[in-house]
Amino acid sequence: MRQDRRPYWVKKIYISFRTWYTNHFVRPACDFLGDYHAVMKPWYVHIGGPNIRIGKCATVVAEPDDWVRIGVWGTEPGRGSVTIGDYVMISPGVRISAAESITIGDSVMMANGVYITDSDWHGIYDRVNRDEKQTPVVIGDNVWLGDNSTVLKGVTIGENSIVAARAVVNRDVPADVVVAGNPARVVRQLDRQRGF
Repeated sequence: MRQDRRPYWVKKIYISFRTWYTNHFVRPACDFLGDYHAVMKPWYVHIGGPNIRIGKCATVVAEPDDWVRIGVWGTEPGRGSVTIGDYVMISPGVRISAAESITIGDSVMMANGVYITDSDWHGIYDRVNRDEKQTPVVIGDNVWLGDNSTVLKGVTIGENSIVAARAVVNRDVPADVVVAGNPARVVRQLDRQRGF
């Protein structure tokens, strides 16, 4: 990684501007954004729709070619929600799309390109109208979602579990395991006694 050679006063001004931008443009798009956030390049974060809550100490990293997108498109006005806990890490390219409900616990790490959705958005045969079936997604505390992994509707992921890179999760994942593949399957049991 290239060393930051900016003078301290330049870096301080940049961080102040970044915080100002987040508080004036990102925070109003949320129903709640907790304190002590670090939103890097917040001008590449798009938040749309109602009922979006992000806890304290969130770290969000966005890039010009990898926007972070969090959206709620409920089946009725004001319906649908995304709730994200405290101390989360959201990497570039993460996309969270809710029709009903997506709940993400504390200390969850989302690597580059993660996609989480609670709906198919349209049917197999009727590809014009909205799919009537939405099923909530629940991601437990301390889960790590690997690069370009996908979490589909109706999935609950237990705490401390890891979803491997490019895995597609279409059914529930127990706590303290590693899942990989398409569809994702348990490939390893984690030892909770070792700590996380």
